[in-house]
Amino acid sequence: MYGLSDELKEKVIRLNSNLCNKYNKLLKMDSGELKNYVDENIGEIVQIEKMDKSEIEKYLKNGGIIGVDGSKNRIGGAYPHYLEIYQGLAKSSIYDDTPIYKADFYTPLYTEEESELIERLDGNEEAIKNYKLSGIEVDVALEGVKKYNPYAIMMDGSLIRYDIECFEKWIELRRECENRGIILIGVIKDIKTSIVGEKLAKDKILDTAENLYDRELLYGLLKYGEMVKIKDEVAKKPKEGFTSIFMRSSNAPSVIGMDILDTQREYIEEMAKLVFTLTPKNSRGVPLWLDIVDSEVKISDKMMHSILETYLDREILEKLFISERDKRTL
Repeated sequence: MYGLSDELKEKVIRLNSNLCNKYNKLLKMDSGELKNYVDENIGEIVQIEKMDKSEIEKYLKNGGIIGVDGSKNRIGGAYPHYLEIYQGLAKSSIYDDTPIYKADFYTPLYTEEESELIERLDGNEEAIKNYKLSGIEVDVALEGVKKYNPYAIMMDGSLIRYDIECFEKWIELRRECENRGIILIGVIKDIKTSIVGEKLAKDKILDTAENLYDRELLYGLLKYGEMVKIKDEVAKKPKEGFTSIFMRSSNAPSVIGMDILDTQREYIEEMAKLVFTLTPKNSRGVPLWLDIVDSEVKISDKMMHSILETYLDREILEKLFISERDKRTL
């Protein structure tokens, strides 16, 4: 067995004890009562069904759907000797042989062409990197809108991320979709909100210090195909212009989230039904089309090294971006 210090064992045991204490009330809550609470206080719980063939054909006749995702990878060591590469992909369900790719990069060693962006974001390095990744995702989505005029666009992740990280580009995409009548949604695989927990704390059902998240509170609570239509008054996204749902889209006990523009809220059940239809029952709950886009946009370590070894001078690559630790594996 690998060496394990007694101190580490004790710390893990203490962590387990603390987590058990923290989640004690949650674990003891009756699931039926919690579900009724969610239905009455968070949003109506609705059972949805998968689309039939005729409903799916409607999408084929009206431009199909576009899946959008982005990927990033990094090489190098500590600041400033690193390089991040970003790639965005928009893929049409009808014109899948002509995907739209866009790419960008960031390194603190070369910022001469980005002085305007750096100034606008007050030199905040994390904000700059977030802008680059979210920005190219919006760019490929916008090009997809203009090139294919789809029925709907399915972004990977919450739409609020684009509103925060690349506002000007996001507003252009939003307006273009609204003007063309293209439905725009975001599918959230790993929800990080705490809507239910905060409401439970506010109503004194759980302690305010517990800070429980929706991920654990809704785990296993919904039946396959059930969704929660989150009320605007308990959600935090309406002021940014979004309406949201939670949904159990597969046999996996976890839930996913979905955002839609508030101006398109009338389509929320239709889009939930579309996501449900595109998600394999025995999967982790992600629509198959987004999984395909994710696999095709991903920048693997092998791809990263291949690109840089091909297009960067070897001396530049080794001197600036290969850390001493990485050299052990070269």
